[in-house]
Amino acid sequence: MDVTVLVDPEPNLEQIARVLDELGHEGRVHTVGTWSKKEQALLFEAAKGHRPLTLEHFVPSGVETMKEVIHDGRNTLFAFNQFQKRFFRSDDEDATLYGYNHQDMGWVTGPGYFEVRSGENEGEIAIDYAKRLPTKTPSGWPPVLPNSARLGSLVYEGMIDYMRGISEHVAIGRAFKKGAFMDAWFVLVRKDA
Repeated sequence: MDVTVLVDPEPNLEQIARVLDELGHEGRVHTVGTWSKKEQALLFEAAKGHRPLTLEHFVPSGVETMKEVIHDGRNTLFAFNQFQKRFFRSDDEDATLYGYNHQDMGWVTGPGYFEVRSGENEGEIAIDYAKRLPTKTPSGWPPVLPNSARLGSLVYEGMIDYMRGISEHVAIGRAFKKGAFMDAWFVLVRKDA
């Protein structure tokens, strides 16, 4: 479904959220896949404070520990713009959320493991590649590598993705590295378990 008329020039987040919530997973993935870089940038700014995110958005409370939750992603890069972020809740004492980037170039860049935590602004979540990495992962996941390994040093090392909520299943993010926001946005669509 094309909701771009609800995005530009000023996003109508209430209507966009309602449409996204009424679609199934494939419909949501298709819809966010039509959003251009300009539209994703507009949505990221408009989403500040719109639908506060918690860690539950990425791994709902009913999902058991060490079980993956997949979020299909679409970014604004010129190439390799379809990917997945896969998340899990650890079975350690503090039930930390971790994940990695599942994408075609993982053999070159590494898996890009991250920790998920509250962001700097209320209602935002940070996907943090610079802090702790998991010590164990769900079965079948790639080995944990430091984000300085392979070409991950150019992609993931020191990066934080700041996430804002759009709808029940959809969040939008922007990459932050070396003290500044990058000219890169992306949308994640959570698959129900």
